[in-house]
Amino acid sequence: MTTTTTATMRALDDGRGAVRVEDLYDTGIDDLWEACTSPERLARWIAEVSGDLRVGGTVDAVFTSTWSGPSRIEVCDAPHHLLLVTEPGTEDEGEIEAWLTEEAGGTRLVVEERGLQPDKLHFHGAGWHAHLEDLGRSLAVDGPVHDGWSDAEPAAGWLARWRELTPAYEAR
Repeated sequence: MTTTTTATMRALDDGRGAVRVEDLYDTGIDDLWEACTSPERLARWIAEVSGDLRVGGTVDAVFTSTWSGPSRIEVCDAPHHLLLVTEPGTEDEGEIEAWLTEEAGGTRLVVEERGLQPDKLHFHGAGWHAHLEDLGRSLAVDGPVHDGWSDAEPAAGWLARWRELTPAYEAR
């Protein structure tokens, strides 16, 4: 199955916005849930994650995009729903929420990030688009699609795709 990532961006109020991305993956819901919640599988496509992996626990992440910081797990309803509060208790606090649903031929993943600066939504839209494409590649090869990133240096493949996608998101 060829994945086709779709994304929308919207203002929530004068100071915050949201990006919502989704794709249909050719895998079962349990496999996709593990790819989105297991530290080993997350490191294949989006982030190195460590910490207290339970509801109420705090995890630290370093994304392939260089974003790094703490997130608190608010909801973990396996294998359907995950809600994280990013940078809890700071002025940059936000949310990342994911929903997984089985569909004919695979599993749909919807990810929404809220609490973003409205004038920067296009950067996040392009970023999440690239992340979901990376997830599809990771599932296809059953392994990592990036190596060598840090909070100071993005994954080269992610950065190249983000740069390619950003102008189209900015034009929206």
